[in-house]
Amino acid sequence: MNLAIRGSALGSAFVLITALLTACAAPSARPTLAPPPALLLQGLPQVPASLATEVERYSDFAGHGWVDWHPTRREMLVSHRPVGGNTVQLYRLAGPLAEPEALTDGLDPVSRAWYEPREGRYVVLTRGTGGNEAYQLYRLDWADRRQTLLTDPDQRHSLDAWLHRSSLCLVSSVPLDRTAQNGRRNAVNTSLWMLDPALPAQRRSLAELPGTGWRAAAVSPDDRQVALLRYRSAGESEVWLMDLATGQRRQLLPAPGVGPVASHLPARFSADGRTLYLTSDRASEFRELMALDLASGALQRLDTPPPWDVEAVDLSADGSLLALQVNADGREQLQLVDSRTLSARPALPGMPPGSLGRLQFHPQRHELALSLSNAQGPSQLYSLDLSSGRFEPWTRARLHPALDRAALTEQQIVRWTSFDGRSISGLLNRPPARFTGRRPVLINIHGGPESQAKVGFAGRNNHLLQTLGVAILQPNVRGSSGYGKTFLALDNGRLREDSVKDIGALLDWIATQPDLDPSRVVVAGGSYGGYMSLAVATTYPERIAGSIDVVGISNFVSFLENTESYRRDLRRAEYGDERDPAMREFLQRISPLTQASRISRPLLVVQGLNDPRVPVTEAEQIVAQVRASGTPVWYLRADNEGHGFARKENADYQFYATVLFLRQVLGVGP
Repeated sequence: MNLAIRGSALGSAFVLITALLTACAAPSARPTLAPPPALLLQGLPQVPASLATEVERYSDFAGHGWVDWHPTRREMLVSHRPVGGNTVQLYRLAGPLAEPEALTDGLDPVSRAWYEPREGRYVVLTRGTGGNEAYQLYRLDWADRRQTLLTDPDQRHSLDAWLHRSSLCLVSSVPLDRTAQNGRRNAVNTSLWMLDPALPAQRRSLAELPGTGWRAAAVSPDDRQVALLRYRSAGESEVWLMDLATGQRRQLLPAPGVGPVASHLPARFSADGRTLYLTSDRASEFRELMALDLASGALQRLDTPPPWDVEAVDLSADGSLLALQVNADGREQLQLVDSRTLSARPALPGMPPGSLGRLQFHPQRHELALSLSNAQGPSQLYSLDLSSGRFEPWTRARLHPALDRAALTEQQIVRWTSFDGRSISGLLNRPPARFTGRRPVLINIHGGPESQAKVGFAGRNNHLLQTLGVAILQPNVRGSSGYGKTFLALDNGRLREDSVKDIGALLDWIATQPDLDPSRVVVAGGSYGGYMSLAVATTYPERIAGSIDVVGISNFVSFLENTESYRRDLRRAEYGDERDPAMREFLQRISPLTQASRISRPLLVVQGLNDPRVPVTEAEQIVAQVRASGTPVWYLRADNEGHGFARKENADYQFYATVLFLRQVLGVGP
């Protein structure tokens, strides 16, 4: 019996016994599901075809992502995965609830694009290959849908902003390690370019900016200046002003040598160009809207700042109104503000239910585009007519006809006290009341670590809730965004293991809940959440039934040395600098790979071969080490994916593997 597909022999007696029992218990002709061709499977049992049928109602869904407004018409670009399609592609939407017109159809997803900003003569889109995130810019022409490469494939590019009086755009670029000697770089600079997508060969270099984290955030109305963001870490960023004619630049915020270390994120220039709107946490725990007078340097704050982070800002076409996206305890809300007085407008009645995803004003109309999601469905698009206050739907999410939307309930916020007395919160989905007794729990930890679990659509996980009766808890441990800058920094550097202790306190809390079973807990996570799942497995092995690591960090030193160089300094600011001997020793000591022998419960590892953030070596070294200690490991790798699975066929198979894993270690389902 060959139990490995495109992989090495199984390293686990547990898996072998499981497979043999499965084969003996079922008829030889029992239908199984062949994995997609790009997947490598080690240690996984075959997936019954019946499982795919059982899960289908929860996996067959698609929303619509916001992309861009047409510059003159009431028309949108949206992203959407078509029926039977594997990836999200680009569509033109001619009006509210119109039939979307497909613009792209390829192997790789397309979710970012822009109309040419004067007349919409063409579209510029961003696309990588196989999940490598080496993004290139392409011009898509209306006549033949031909895509023309605009950028150098040996670099990673971002279209940051458009000029207002022409069809020129600002592009920032960083080199890729594959072009460096020995495949890595010690230092990286950012190049800023002026590009005409119609004449790409005539691009003009504007500046060479030291280091990474630079982005052209906003262009002044007269096209003479650009506000630059220099992002150093989640807690520290700067605003610079650059002359587009000369390339000369000066630091605006914080004032050199005197300003506070804080987050400063430029958003938009005022209509007259005298003011720069931005968000900053320099005056409080949270990022709030501020207006910087460019002549005097004076900063004006919103008259009554919300006690939560402002995560996005846009300015109306006439310059009179600002739209804010406010993160209120994991729910994104809309706030309208008078741009001249910085006074908040009253909340509008009739707002559709859900958490805000994106917002953008039409460049000529008094109309705001919004994306919203909720427990009953993924992202749907609406427009808000600012004159009438009327919300109008533009898209409807696609869901399986057999799915009972009414049964899908929203997460509730729960809180527990951690080891140091600090209150930690999370989102809890409880299964329906028909599941009696204490229910098993899946703890699903977000990545980042400067990210946040937010309310919204549970997607495939609704199968775990509705069919298997598994409770799902998404913790926002210290270091998560959304709870203030002090909380954000509580896991930095040598405080890393304190976030793991937050999960230890969560396990204590679960034991106090009459409807949750502390003896049946699986911890899972992606990216940094993958590290957390491994760290919990080494710290509290006797308190969990298993763990799932998706594109996670297994060793901080090897991660920092091998992640793409354009990300390395940003990650050192969070985790510590592995070049410092004392920090290197600390990072090695706390890494799950160093303590892999303590992982005694079954482990599922998922990885993309082309991941530029957390390289595939992070997965394969923990798989080998844990197997060597005799613990069963299932390993699933996709050779056409990067930092997570973007193709539906791969994501579906990953979910089938997850369901089989949970069935075995939690004792749920058939």
